[in-house]
Amino acid sequence: MEKRTIIAFVLSFLVLIFWSTLFQPPPRTSREGEEKAKTDLKTAAAPSRENSSLGQSDNTKALQGEGDRLIAPLAENAEAKKVIVDTPLYRAEFSTAGPTITSFKLKRYRQSTAKGSPPVELVHLKNSSGGLVEMAFQPITARNPQRIIYQTDQESIILKEGSSPQDLIFRAVTAEGLILTQTFRIHPDKYPIDLNLVFKNSTNRSLDGKVSGSIQNLPPEKSGGYSSFSGLALLLDEKLKEVPPKKMKDEKSFSGRIDWMAYEDHHFMTALIPEIREKAQARGRLTPSGAVVGTYASSPFSIPPGGVFTARFTLYLGPRDLTILKSLGKDLDRAINFGWFDWIAKPLLYTLRFFYKYVGNYGVAIIILTVLIKILFWPLTHKSYKSMKEMQKLQPHMARLREKYKNNKEQLNKELMSLYKTYKVNPLGGCLPMLIQIPVFFALFRILGNAIELRHAPFVLWINDLSAPDRLFHFPFKIPLMAPPYGIPVLTLLMGASMLIQQKMTPTPGDPAQAKLMMFLPLVFTVMFINFPSGLVLYWLTNNILSIGQQYRIMKSSS
Repeated sequence: MEKRTIIAFVLSFLVLIFWSTLFQPPPRTSREGEEKAKTDLKTAAAPSRENSSLGQSDNTKALQGEGDRLIAPLAENAEAKKVIVDTPLYRAEFSTAGPTITSFKLKRYRQSTAKGSPPVELVHLKNSSGGLVEMAFQPITARNPQRIIYQTDQESIILKEGSSPQDLIFRAVTAEGLILTQTFRIHPDKYPIDLNLVFKNSTNRSLDGKVSGSIQNLPPEKSGGYSSFSGLALLLDEKLKEVPPKKMKDEKSFSGRIDWMAYEDHHFMTALIPEIREKAQARGRLTPSGAVVGTYASSPFSIPPGGVFTARFTLYLGPRDLTILKSLGKDLDRAINFGWFDWIAKPLLYTLRFFYKYVGNYGVAIIILTVLIKILFWPLTHKSYKSMKEMQKLQPHMARLREKYKNNKEQLNKELMSLYKTYKVNPLGGCLPMLIQIPVFFALFRILGNAIELRHAPFVLWINDLSAPDRLFHFPFKIPLMAPPYGIPVLTLLMGASMLIQQKMTPTPGDPAQAKLMMFLPLVFTVMFINFPSGLVLYWLTNNILSIGQQYRIMKSSS
């Protein structure tokens, strides 16, 4: 049974890694050219749609007085202009073409652990006239909305700690006579941006259309984590749908109640969240440059002559932090998915964060969490070790039975079962306690490899990033089986040595071939862990050390 357990454990690892690599990883092209805008239009007061998320006072404020006078005729060669938004959390660049976001830098997250490393940039687009996220009015007869250059009287918004939220307002008018207003409410102390859309029909005929939204980004060449997801995600009919770039060679279509649509990479995300959760359509595709494009289209609506249609959305551009996403109250936290063992992983993550609050070091928090898990599983592992020791005592009897009935497997099995019954030994006693712990390990595997809390989190000495492999010194040459950077994987080597010590202390199986296999396992695991995040290796090393102590105690008490 020990042999079967080890083989099952190794196969589980290989399946996990294969699954991770299988399900890992360009800019949207929009029609350019602007129609000549109409001259100032007379303000018309009309009730908004019944289920609109903006009140009538908001509509009137957005459309009357100074608002309409800002909409001047546009030259055919009008150029887009940039508006800078600077807050304590991020620095963004908005373009009046769209309008869209062409840059979004997170001030509290750096690209690397190197001193002076620039902040993380969420926008990764090449050779594109578009941006990261864009909202528009889409005529019912058009497949895609027309790119429009808006006008704004603002050149920048700078918010400090304690500042009040400010509005960034864009206005435009289409050739058909539809007045468009997009208002972005910027907050100084949080990542979400409130977006209000107001469409006013100044013509003498009804205008039919949809609210269209798009998110596009270029996936990273490397995901940066094991079992991490990069691609398009949406919450469709209360179910999480994740579409990696590899599955978007053909356009994907979705229809149903869409609570949110997002582009995700390893640690960050850009999400579009409608205020009204209603039936909508979404599409996902790849551009020739490899960028992921997700488009959202609301249910069709009609704006009567002189009528106004309003809608409200929330844009989230920031870290995939479980606490922050949960605080939004829009089910965006469901974007963080740790797989089959998500129901175990999230409580473990909250526990890890709890310990961090008191010790201030995620490496120490991992050690404390490992000790806690070891205490919880102490009775099971204790029973497992005792069962293996009892099985070792039966090895001579089992060897004689195998020799005696080597040509009669059916009789051999009967004799072995009789032997177990006589000595009151359960052959599964050493296996089941170990198998029960596998879900916990896989949950920790996902957490320690993907949680943003461990990104660039230092431990001690040279270990300054628990989400990256451990490397002491950096070598200018390649090392077989090792991912860059190349160096000495100290934690991994210590883990392999601890496994070897633990294996030496484990009761030796009667089968020589099985004994050789088990002595070979420390080398196998060392090679497997060489590119794993150092946080995961730290957990396994700590667990091995605790197991050695537990085995020593059992051996001493039974001697």
